[in-house]
Amino acid sequence: MSHVLPRLADARRLIIKIGSALLVDGKTHQIRREWLDALADDVAALKARGVEVAIVTSGSIAVGREHLGLTGRVLKLEEKQAAAATGQIRLAHAYQETLARHGITVAQVLLTIDDTEERRRHLNARATISTLLGLGAVPIINENDTVATSEIRFGDNDRLAARVGQMISADTLVLLSDIDGLYTADPRKDPDARHLPVIQMLTPEIEAMAGEPPPGYSSGGMVTKIAAARIATAAGSRMLIANGHRMNPLSALETGEAKCSWFLPQANPLTARKRWIAGHVSPAGSVVVDDGAVKALAAGKSLLPAGVVAVEGGFERGDAILVRSRSGQVLGRGLSAYSAADARLLLGRRSGEIEGLLGYRGRDELIHRDDLVLD
Repeated sequence: MSHVLPRLADARRLIIKIGSALLVDGKTHQIRREWLDALADDVAALKARGVEVAIVTSGSIAVGREHLGLTGRVLKLEEKQAAAATGQIRLAHAYQETLARHGITVAQVLLTIDDTEERRRHLNARATISTLLGLGAVPIINENDTVATSEIRFGDNDRLAARVGQMISADTLVLLSDIDGLYTADPRKDPDARHLPVIQMLTPEIEAMAGEPPPGYSSGGMVTKIAAARIATAAGSRMLIANGHRMNPLSALETGEAKCSWFLPQANPLTARKRWIAGHVSPAGSVVVDDGAVKALAAGKSLLPAGVVAVEGGFERGDAILVRSRSGQVLGRGLSAYSAADARLLLGRRSGEIEGLLGYRGRDELIHRDDLVLD
């Protein structure tokens, strides 16, 4: 076990997941505005240091049900979706107001689990969120509960947050919850339960420590947090679980005032992403590149359309394709930013010609270096 605790201060691209029990008052069903303002102050301090921050938020159903007169009983699926539709507006407005105090722009992004798994939708969402972060905005991300069915349960936002982190190669995921980390047993039932500050590896023993979910709005419990840790660490991201009920929970974590549990990855996000590309997907086609492109790729550059001399197969945008030299040697594989049909139109062309040839402005690269693995 490591004796040196990881530091939140080392994060550069950070995902913060906020549970319903933190954001919404259990009695009034109203947003806890004072708590949210304090959290926004923490986010502003992070951004002032150059950290890119995205927030995955629960709470749309919990907020919306009050305004539709749906409190006091178990909701049917269509009622949950109706509550989410009205609650999401109120959530987004609350985030917009509180971060505007610091001159920070927010953007609403609604996703389903499928958006993070199906490759073309994954690429679209990745590009949008990454662009927002690059422009200095804070994406406010939630499940698209209005249309989602199987993932309507609140707890799935733990896994959604991990998948968003995987999608955008975040280095750190913070799950703010109603418990300050992982214990060897349920501390509410076992007075001898021991807090684990660092988890180096997700063993069966560690997974067995997850107890039953607590009552109240949050239905995820430790089970979904362990599942999120498996996704995050496999993607090269550190993850921590902390109790978020206190004011300014992020600054308390940075100063060491708050206790938490860190889950450590075995690789960095980019390495993990490239491992996935190299071993998880089957090539749907290939491109043949000229000698200049071979040298550029060896130097760590992206593959531009100007260096491509032939396109083989019928792949779509987001599919994995092989990169070959003129002699037929496989140089590597990567995720194509264009379909085979569009790639053929771009053969040997400069990036500045893309819009005129295709009628839309796509990426400059046929395969970005972050989506490319060389053999």
